[in-house]
Amino acid sequence: MLFVQYPKCSTCKKAEQWLKEHHIEYENRNIKEQNPTYDELKQWHEKSGLDIKKFFNTSGVLYKEMNLKEKLVSMSLEEKLALLATDGMLVKRPIIVEQDTILTGFREKEWEEKLCI
Repeated sequence: MLFVQYPKCSTCKKAEQWLKEHHIEYENRNIKEQNPTYDELKQWHEKSGLDIKKFFNTSGVLYKEMNLKEKLVSMSLEEKLALLATDGMLVKRPIIVEQDTILTGFREKEWEEKLCI
């Protein structure tokens, strides 16, 4: 399982603690140091079945500075994926990548349903 996170993010810290408490092994990846690539994001998006907007960190400073709420409306999926691949701070975190399960953000109930057997 891949756990993509930003170490300074309080939600990511809670999510990591949750993984440890549930004895779930994971590979840790710092999104700031190793941003997801276009191909990774495309694959995760397709597997997840989620709207591409769920991959954007809509509460982030960069998202707001770039006025993406309005710009994304007229962008193609390819343009959105390419934009996400430019900077990890644009990407919603944490992200869990586990075979066919892709989770964005930390919602404890959802994680319990999807990750706890």
